[in-house]
Amino acid sequence: MTREEIIDRVNGFLVEEFEVDADAIKPEANLKETLKLDSLDYVDLVVEIESNFGFKVKPEDFQTIHTFQDFYEYIIAKVKGPVETK
Repeated sequence: MTREEIIDRVNGFLVEEFEVDADAIKPEANLKETLKLDSLDYVDLVVEIESNFGFKVKPEDFQTIHTFQDFYEYIIAKVKGPVETK
């Protein structure tokens, strides 16, 4: 799965599940404010991530996610796995 495919999939479920306007989803925008997330919404977000990408999300992972770009990078890193160096 490419970076663009991951971002498209993320944006797709955010628009559908959180009823946010696609134009409001910008890399620099604040994730929590844009999606109007409360504690129950975070649970829904975790379920969406896990069902769409097949990895478990830890609550502490969200401590460093502030913008959509942070969110994309987190998911991309989890999907792609650690970068191997030789």
